[in-house]
Amino acid sequence: MLIADRYEIDDLPLGRGGMGSVHKGRDLRLDRRVAVKLLRLPGSDEEVQHRFAREARIVAKLEHPGVPVLYDFGTYDQRLFQVMQFVDGVTIADLVGEFGPLPESRAANIAAQTAAVLAEAHEHGICHRDLKPTNLMLCPDGAVKVLDFGLALLKESDVAPFSRAGQILGTPSYMAPEQIQRGTAEPRSDLYALGCVLHEMLTGEQLFTGPTAYAVFDKHVKEPPRPVPGALDPVVQRLLAKDPDDRPASALDVFADLQRFAQDPPPLPGFVRDGSAAAMYASMQRMRRLDTS
Repeated sequence: MLIADRYEIDDLPLGRGGMGSVHKGRDLRLDRRVAVKLLRLPGSDEEVQHRFAREARIVAKLEHPGVPVLYDFGTYDQRLFQVMQFVDGVTIADLVGEFGPLPESRAANIAAQTAAVLAEAHEHGICHRDLKPTNLMLCPDGAVKVLDFGLALLKESDVAPFSRAGQILGTPSYMAPEQIQRGTAEPRSDLYALGCVLHEMLTGEQLFTGPTAYAVFDKHVKEPPRPVPGALDPVVQRLLAKDPDDRPASALDVFADLQRFAQDPPPLPGFVRDGSAAAMYASMQRMRRLDTS
């Protein structure tokens, strides 16, 4: 399939989600691999169209090595499309599914990098709102990319929250209690989701499961999280506090908490080439910025 006379994409998608399908492709003009996200225009559903367009604008605001670069955006043949940097790697969901519980330093390293991206997003007034293992990609050099800002909330006066009666915006297994009870998301809601992901990386299992979404919701609101083995448990428990005020104050604070556990992570054969992690990007620049402010 050829999009906009420029992007040649595979018919078989790499993945599907609530916002569309993602395809591997090639930019014929610049001769480089790309990822192309497609959404067929639903006609009557202007909210979906608006949300997809907002994702492009949101991602374009985030100039950070932990977020894939947005190259292009437009419409073609009654479809919306986004063209983004192609990311080699494995999702954290697939990694944990195959590897099982991760070594503590590797889990801390992945979570620290994710916290660095969240810190940058929150600084721009952006909440991810749907952070989960399938939206985190681990690259062969150990770097982490945060994907899919499709449900992100941009704090601008001209943008209304996206919610419908009876519609769940988010993924039940990673939603903070305030998202469930009040339908609102804030930066500390992303930190709760990060706590769920970190708990899963350390135990090899989802934090809360149940036969229905509402059974999972009830556990997030009422059930205390199981402890995780090792020294990271206090960090995990603070992230998973039911009251947002009891969680860390910011993603940058989480980064600082995790960084001391995240040094020299071991290699993961078949997934990460060696133990080095290119990966503490954002830390030095951000810390310097704070030191000079």
